[in-house]
Parts: sequence; C-alpha cells; structure tokens
Amino acid sequence: MNRLPALLLVLVLGACATASKKSSLEALKPTVESFHQLIRWKDYRSAASLLVQERREDFQRARVRLNDDADLSVTDYEIEDVKLSDDGQRATVHSRIQWMRLPSASARTALVTSEFVLRNGAWLLERQVDGPFDGELP
Repeated sequence: MNRLPALLLVLVLGACATASKKSSLEALKPTVESFHQLIRWKDYRSAASLLVQERREDFQRARVRLNDDADLSVTDYEIEDVKLSDDGQRATVHSRIQWMRLPSASARTALVTSEFVLRNGAWLLERQVDGPFDGELP
C-alpha cells in the first residue's frame, strides 16, 4: 500500500517537468522567430538585443564593418528542429537559412545551429554555427 503514494508523486513530478519544458519551448519560440525575422529585414540593432549581452557590441560592429545593411540579404529561413536541455536552461535550434552577401551573386543555404540560453527569464542567442554570421558568435 505504501507504493501508491510514491507512484502518484512520481507521476505528478513527471507531469510538472513535462509542463515546465513545454512552457520553456513556448517562451523560446517567439525569440527564435523574432531573430530570424529581424535579420531577414536587416534590423540588426533589434536582432542584437536578442543576443547575450557580451556578444551584442561585436555583432553590431561586424554588421557595420561588413556593410550588411546593403550587402547581406537573408532571403528565407525555416526552423527545422528545437531541442531543450534536461534542465530547461539551454536550447539548440536548427534552422535552414538562405542568404546572399554581395559582391557574390550566388545564394547560399546552410543548416544553422543556434544555441540559446535562458537568462533572467529571457531566451538569448549565445552561439551560432554556420550561416551568414558563422564565426561571429563562437
């Protein structure tokens, strides 16, 4: 008979953990969508606000140095996969991004891996591999 309360406790805790992950993913989605939309519309200042504080200034300087307002065009993106860490504090997002950076006239497409971290209740981009900002968000 003592197993029944223990079983109920495990079921309740499991349900809470699942609900917590779901709410974390729901909170992450607008950040991921916003970042992609902002870079697509060349609003790099606003996109920088979705980065961790220590990467913002370098990101904005790189946009000016590379003349991205004129030379970079993100033409399409599609979020393909999102994985949340067990503790719910980190997320890995895989997106397919298509862009072109002048003087090249060729469109490039890459599967971009973005790592987001939860800080003070907000999801922020910490790292990105491949894509138009490869090497800038190490």
